[in-house]
Amino acid sequence: MHASSPSQWKIALAFALVYVFWGSTYLGIGIAVEQIPPAFVCATRFLVAGILMLAYCGIAGRPIRFSARHLVHLAVVGILLLMGGNLTLAYAELIVPTGLAALLVAASPMWFLVIDSLLLGHHRISRLGMLGLFIGIVGVVVLIWPTLIHPTAFGRREFYWSIALQGGSFCWALGSVLSKKWQTAQGDPFSTTAWQVVFAGIANLAFVLVFERNSHPVWTARGIGAILYLVVCGSWIGYTAYIWLLQHVPTSKVSTYAYVNPVVAVFLGWLVLHERIDRYIGLGSAIIIASVIIVTSAKVHSRSAEEELPIVEAQGD
Repeated sequence: MHASSPSQWKIALAFALVYVFWGSTYLGIGIAVEQIPPAFVCATRFLVAGILMLAYCGIAGRPIRFSARHLVHLAVVGILLLMGGNLTLAYAELIVPTGLAALLVAASPMWFLVIDSLLLGHHRISRLGMLGLFIGIVGVVVLIWPTLIHPTAFGRREFYWSIALQGGSFCWALGSVLSKKWQTAQGDPFSTTAWQVVFAGIANLAFVLVFERNSHPVWTARGIGAILYLVVCGSWIGYTAYIWLLQHVPTSKVSTYAYVNPVVAVFLGWLVLHERIDRYIGLGSAIIIASVIIVTSAKVHSRSAEEELPIVEAQGD
């Protein structure tokens, strides 16, 4: 916390922006991919957001020139986060309901803890953290249980994409840990984020040219509006509010987005897209939310002392 703490209403507003806008991005993605191929959505979204962010940095006098090594690191992190994570999510939402997708993605903090422990090596998962990981796995199984016991053609596709979402979460966590390992935020955080978004946009565009060049996107007002919403509310407002909160509020409190966003996504999916909420969704939601709370509140052991592992930005942004 800084010496000059901001007013409570500003903190409450920032939390509301993160909770609502990041939770609503799952709905935005679901609407955008209705008639626009997922890679087109991601390429358009990130190129527009990233280029405008870099332009702002240049006009505002923020540093936008980095070493080749730093740019490579930013490219790897950006592609893992915003292509490996978000492109997988966009494809999955062609099959998996937005609320269910958000709940499955809620397992990201668990992947983050595991990869941080294995890759960086200076953290060791506590018994409570291991318990949270196991509970999270149980929650994922409960969520996809209907597709396991009813192996129809659609059920199999939903099951496969539910598993793929865990791969996307893994990419998100790996990118986050590499960002921490390489300290890619050195310098101006807004500028480095802009470069990550631009590189992700370029990678998604390359994916379009290779795998979706024969597709025929239908650029409806509904789809374009959804992409603009993702650019403005997801990438700009939500992320800016998140960064501001990290500077003024303890990380443990900011990390509550990890289990609030799925609740928002489930509600909006039910309200706008009329997605079902059955007993498996309800029970799986409760289990996953409990597991994330356990994992994010558990201590992790380092060589010097115990410290809390911070949570990274939500995958649906």
